[in-house]
Amino acid sequence: MILQALVQHYENLAGQDKVSKPGWCHAKVSYLIDLKEDGTIKEIIPLKREEERGKKKVWVSETICVPEMVTRSSGVSANFLCDNAKYFLGIDADGTGQRVIECFQAAKARHLSILKDSESMMAKAICRYFEHWNPETAQENPVVKEHWEELNDGGNLIFGMGGHYAQDDEQIKRIWEKQQEQKEEGQVGTCLVTGQKTKIARIHRGIKGVPGAQSSGAALVSFNAPAFESYGKEQSYNAPVGQYAEFAYTTALNYLLNQREYRFPMWDSMVVFWAESGEQEYQRIFFSSLDPQPDNQEQIRKVFENLKRGIWVDLEDINLDMNQKFYILCLAPNAARLSVRFFYQNSFGNILKNIENHYSRMEIVRPSWENRAYLGIRPMLMETVNQKSKDKSPVPNMAAMVLKAVLSDDRYPASLYTDTLIRIRAEQGKVTCGRAAIIKAFLIQNYKWKEGEYYMGLNEECKDPAYVLGRLFAVLEFVQKDAADQNINTTIRDRYFNSACTAPALIFPTLLKLKNSHIKKLERNSLRKKFEYECLVTTLMEKLDMTEETEGFPRRLSLEEQGKFMLGYYHQIQKKYEKKEDK
Repeated sequence: MILQALVQHYENLAGQDKVSKPGWCHAKVSYLIDLKEDGTIKEIIPLKREEERGKKKVWVSETICVPEMVTRSSGVSANFLCDNAKYFLGIDADGTGQRVIECFQAAKARHLSILKDSESMMAKAICRYFEHWNPETAQENPVVKEHWEELNDGGNLIFGMGGHYAQDDEQIKRIWEKQQEQKEEGQVGTCLVTGQKTKIARIHRGIKGVPGAQSSGAALVSFNAPAFESYGKEQSYNAPVGQYAEFAYTTALNYLLNQREYRFPMWDSMVVFWAESGEQEYQRIFFSSLDPQPDNQEQIRKVFENLKRGIWVDLEDINLDMNQKFYILCLAPNAARLSVRFFYQNSFGNILKNIENHYSRMEIVRPSWENRAYLGIRPMLMETVNQKSKDKSPVPNMAAMVLKAVLSDDRYPASLYTDTLIRIRAEQGKVTCGRAAIIKAFLIQNYKWKEGEYYMGLNEECKDPAYVLGRLFAVLEFVQKDAADQNINTTIRDRYFNSACTAPALIFPTLLKLKNSHIKKLERNSLRKKFEYECLVTTLMEKLDMTEETEGFPRRLSLEEQGKFMLGYYHQIQKKYEKKEDK
């Protein structure tokens, strides 16, 4: 299904002239070797441009349509009209060695064999260049010497004359396309993608743009050891994909990965997505919904509200088809290959509804300074890691599992919940609004806690012991803080929170005794506060069906109950802040 969807996407993109046709590809080119008619180098022209990426400015190579490039592993194999300095100039950062000479000779042989009979002025200049260029004296050439360090950075080079690129020359284009038609015939078989009898691709082109994979490209379909071969079918003949289908799916996937504004990096994974029709509006709205920014929260709210009412108006009032089929592919690097974390497809409307359901479960009362109504996937996962650590990455593969659960409206992975609880305990009970939202969403979706669906903030009617105990702990902390003559840095949360949320019977009797001491101090400062706190503690103890003397607290709280304890603690704290703001 993955390759079939990508082939169909390629055909849509090709109809819009956004991708190259068979025999050609798009490559990042850093420099142009401008030749004279006699084949000597006139000048080397940089093709990089400066772009702003975040707060930094970086130099980016120009993307140009060039003849299809070969897939290299470890041997010497030259490209036509577009390659690096080793092949075109015979130079390396360390000078010219035997391996570099072999690369140059391979490029020379290929270009002369293809262009030897051409009458094009451009083709003749390229042939003369390869016939007379001496790599051993390259560093003496003033033009090459001027750009020596940049040329050896590994970027691609192309040939040209008078500002015209060699691959745009009409005669050279005809020669190259004829060359492709006369390629050595491969094995004929049934293509798994198209179902047609055709030539099978022996090696699939590399996929570029997945962080952590090889920069030269990693294979999505590849077999390199006898253990992976069936009935002696070597290399990619073991998964027969026709040459056209191979070109189509690799071109479409490379195009998607090259769209910086419509790809979604998530630590150890890269997510790409596309609509069956190939229209970018669907990608834009999906990306905005999945990764909402502080400045577009109101727009996202408008999208979800219209979706609930059964009408569709996107961010710019453009009508789109909610039945449009939409695809999401998550890839991860695996040395020279790519692994598929997940592949999900559904109608665009259903996917948006699933995302909206996730945000509804995540709705929670927030501090006044928090202006994000929708917490995206990445900031949500950041709540599970130590913000002070050098490596701020969540557990491997968890990001992909969480995203898949959100898209399919399925159960969240258990690691999301347990890592959130671990992080709260590691920080002595620091329950942020993001962590509280994760706990609430997990309890609703995985533990089917129906009561939590109706309360963003404090649920004063809830009699769940764990939830009430969390509220009680927060109240006891308030008593301690208000009883102190000045602000204190350490409270019962720092010393007792972890034990209180796992073994209440062991800790709460001690906390209630401490409360009595704090109440006596508070009585000297404010009788009103003393009365309010005693009434609130009594109300909570009644919900637990006990008095202070019975000490019948639960001996242990399960993981589910620990989450409810933390949520009750967070809700009670936010309730106090709400009262303070009202006053």
